[in-house]
Amino acid sequence: MIARTFSAALHGVDALVVDVEVDVAPGLPQLTIVGLAGGAVRESRDRVRAAIRNAGYPFPMNHLTVNLAPADLRKEGTGFDLPIALGILAAAGCVKPERLARHLLVGEMGLEARVKGVPGALPAAIAARDARLDGIIVSRDNAREAAIVQGVDVFAVDHLQEVVEFLNGERTIGAEPPNLFASDTADPARDDDFSEVRGQEHAKRALEVAAAGGHNIVLIGPPGSGKTMLARRMGTILPDLEFEEALETTKVYSVAGLLDRRSGLVTRRPFRSPHHTISDVGLVGGGTVPRPGEVTLAHHGVLFLDELPEFRRSTLEVLRQPIEERAVTISRALHTIRYPASFLLLAAMNPCPCGYLGDVRRSCSCGAEEIRRYRARISGPLLDRIDLHVEVSAVAWKDLSDDRAGEPSAVIRERVNAARARQRERFGEHGPASNAAMRTRDVKRHCHPSAEALVLLEKAIDRLGLSARAYVRILKVARTIADLEGAKGMGTAHVAEAIQYRSLDRAVI
Repeated sequence: MIARTFSAALHGVDALVVDVEVDVAPGLPQLTIVGLAGGAVRESRDRVRAAIRNAGYPFPMNHLTVNLAPADLRKEGTGFDLPIALGILAAAGCVKPERLARHLLVGEMGLEARVKGVPGALPAAIAARDARLDGIIVSRDNAREAAIVQGVDVFAVDHLQEVVEFLNGERTIGAEPPNLFASDTADPARDDDFSEVRGQEHAKRALEVAAAGGHNIVLIGPPGSGKTMLARRMGTILPDLEFEEALETTKVYSVAGLLDRRSGLVTRRPFRSPHHTISDVGLVGGGTVPRPGEVTLAHHGVLFLDELPEFRRSTLEVLRQPIEERAVTISRALHTIRYPASFLLLAAMNPCPCGYLGDVRRSCSCGAEEIRRYRARISGPLLDRIDLHVEVSAVAWKDLSDDRAGEPSAVIRERVNAARARQRERFGEHGPASNAAMRTRDVKRHCHPSAEALVLLEKAIDRLGLSARAYVRILKVARTIADLEGAKGMGTAHVAEAIQYRSLDRAVI
């Protein structure tokens, strides 16, 4: 007898429906799994056999063949345990095959027949909805994330026996209520807030511009000047997370197995801060079994690289493609996977090896060649892709001793949201998501400095020797500054401020 059900295989951050076919035939007792199954899938033979027996059901003493189709799609993970177990029971006559063939099943089987959660339940639920199946059966651990998807019933179970009784009509399991989205904005009571920052008005203004336009930014300053403190508060002024952004980010965390199962939905923009010893694969993703890297985990959020020159140069260079394309493409012999990577790059570095170049309180002990080698760890093409280079000086005593609270993050975020709303109105539904994402034709269409601003820009390019990419970055930043002010045109003040944010383009000494 042949039984059939459905499961899902992850491909990047999406899931593809897999047809699980089980055949019971006369012959020596043996369970064979075919269809390009990975190691964890092949190991399911022992888990499924023990789970079926410990749940009180007979395990067929025949030759069992499990086919996972399409056969040219590699299947990884333990999520195929549950559909294989139900397929075997259906082929043995213990489960009604009609209802089984109308549901998608995802779950790992414990030896005591308990159904455990697995990564990727959210993409699997989307695949079940798109395939127009009656519902998806998952572990209770995955119920909240799967319930985000509207248009498909989600049934949460704890034990194999529950699934069997449900499919046989002997038990009623109610569908999970919809997991509704509500953006979780910054809360001063539990988050670091910009009101706590003393001084550093220039740096706070630059971070506001970066948040408003989605621009990459690097903070350059001596140790103790507050670069990391400022960076940690960046998330509190980013624009509110929209549902589609939250859904994309949740898919990433679901696939990576990092989702908070209590909420089941990412409601805040991610903030990722990898250590400078991270590998290329850890940063952009990949591996024998491809997994998303830090740039993908920072999707729709912030990727913070502290002590930027301490990262290996080869590691930093792999960032160039994700910054430009807002995605990572990983190619293997049999398939190609594309991970989303639309993030805001926020970096921090010292101005020189000792850290005190330009500090009025301590003298720098570095020679010009040392400084040049230190900054050369960051390539010119990568620096060109960073829109704002901001100098952060040491905080003066007058600012440190001032007890007055600074401008709170909520007020800054209101201006950022207003600027983003102007950009959405300008670009339309199918245009770039922010000023930083503008393409060349968008820049030509929307970035028109005044005549006086063009003269200033020409002088700056001649004096600083800016590249064509840096020129475009200045126009984008100037457009964002104008949006923060609600100005339609780009005046001299907007362009002048944007030019100030190119400090690393100037000579070292």
